[in-house]
Order: sequence, then structure tokens, then C-alpha cells
Amino acid sequence: MPELPEVETVARGLQREVVGRRILSVTLGKTDFIDNPEMLEGELPGRTIVRVERYGKFLLLRLSPGEEAKPDEGEVALLAHLGMTGLLLPREVSVPQAKHTHVVMPLDDGRELRYVDPRRFGRMAYLAGEVLSRELQRFGADPLEAGLEEFARRIQQRKARIKALLLDQSVLRGVGNIYADESLWRAKIHPAQLGARLKRPQVQLLYRKLQEILKKAIVLRGSSISDFLDADGMPGEYQQHHRVYGREGQPCLRCKTPIRRVSVAGRSSYYCPDCQKMPRGWKKLRKRKSRQKRGARH
Repeated sequence: MPELPEVETVARGLQREVVGRRILSVTLGKTDFIDNPEMLEGELPGRTIVRVERYGKFLLLRLSPGEEAKPDEGEVALLAHLGMTGLLLPREVSVPQAKHTHVVMPLDDGRELRYVDPRRFGRMAYLAGEVLSRELQRFGADPLEAGLEEFARRIQQRKARIKALLLDQSVLRGVGNIYADESLWRAKIHPAQLGARLKRPQVQLLYRKLQEILKKAIVLRGSSISDFLDADGMPGEYQQHHRVYGREGQPCLRCKTPIRRVSVAGRSSYYCPDCQKMPRGWKKLRKRKSRQKRGARH
């Protein structure tokens, strides 16, 4: 599922390609991933795309007031989450529509903005005013905008596992499995370590490494593990720089110990058992949970 660098890459591409363009109409196919299909069809035509930005793992297309805008309408935007296989691409009308194209928005320059999503695990919604504000307030701090003190407070004041905290969008918005594992490996922190037990130097190192990784991944247009393509239809390149994610059984690039994979907070986590020391009590907890699962099956 696209994470911060991939969504930032798409947002920058769309910012370059479609800002200033007016949406002429909306044609919908399958709509089970759209919060309010009628709102898209009724509210988007006639609006101009003012800005495209990333908000966590979401694309936010800021829109101009409509021709018959209500005085209390406030800011309006099209919110889009790409899910596992979603693509939002500007295309010439002459280019045949790809299979699984579910949203087509003709623009005033002769192109179409198309949303393609074979599995439809994404989300799209037209949001305005207080509804838009409430939606955005659900999310935590942006890891590229938060200062060290805010980052430390959000991590150290919670007793959850650090991997769970990095993935919790109400704590930090935009980080997912890939960049959580990569940053924890670089900071030499086990994914099951409790956030509240991290020492200040560990938090500082994690903060720095997470930002470094995210910035480099943005430069390389994100990681293309399976389906991700940017707004130009090109794959990212950061997957060539993964140090731990997806490398189970391969030697650690620091110490040569085989990389392991373990479930933390319900998600697969790749780590080096030598560089990232297991927290006290984690092994016993895993054994107890394993026995409980076996007992439940019998």
C-alpha cells in the first residue's frame, strides 16, 4: 500500500500536471470505494484544481469554489487514497482507458484525470467545510514536519510497541510497513520495543533516520513493490535501497546475521536479531500467545 514517499511522488506529479485545470464533468464506474458518488458527480464539475498535496497517505486535491457555492461552504477538496492498486493519472483523451478505470474527469485542456484501481481497496470522497476539517483532524503529525520534541512526545508517552506507534496514523501520518522497518533497522531498535521505554538518544536517532529515509525515498520516487506507479506511469526506485524490508533469511548488511520476520501489532516486521536486540519479556510473551492459539484450536 503506498506510503508517504509514494503518495508525495504522485502529489508532486499531479501538482505539476493538473493544477489550474477545470473539471468539466465526472463519469463513474464501480463506486463501492467512493464515500458519496452523487457528491462527486454533482459538486466536482466546474471546479478548478487549485493545489494537490499529500496528507499522510492521502492525496488532497484542493478545489476552487463552485459556480453556485454556498456562503458557508468553506474549503473543498477531493480526498483520494490509492489503496493497494490505485492509480490517479492524467491522460490524453485519445489514450484508451485501462481496464478497471472507475473515475474519469475530463479537464478543460483536453485531457482526462483517471482513477484506475483493479482491487478497489482505495477511497475517494468529496469533502467540504467542517466535514473536511474533522476528517483531517483524525490524523497525527507529519513525520517530515514534526519537530524532535513533538516526535519524542508522541512516541515516549505511549506504552505500545514502537512498530505499532509508527504505523498508527493518529500518532504519525504517512508511515507504513516499509519505512517503519527500514528506519527501525537503521536506528538499531527492535520493532517490539515499547515506545515508552526508548531512551532519549534512541528516539533522536530514530527521528533522524526516519526523516533521512523518507526524504531519500521521495527523491527516488518511492518504492515499487508490486503495483505502484507515479503520476507519469513510472515505477519508483527506492526498493533497490531497502536494507531490511523483504529480506528475510538474507544476511544483515551490517553484521551478516540472517534477517528474520516476526509479527508485531499484527503486521510482518523484518529485523536483524543481532543489531536490533529483543526487548525484555517479548520472547515469553510470544510463547504464551502461541500456546493460547494452540489451545484455542484444540
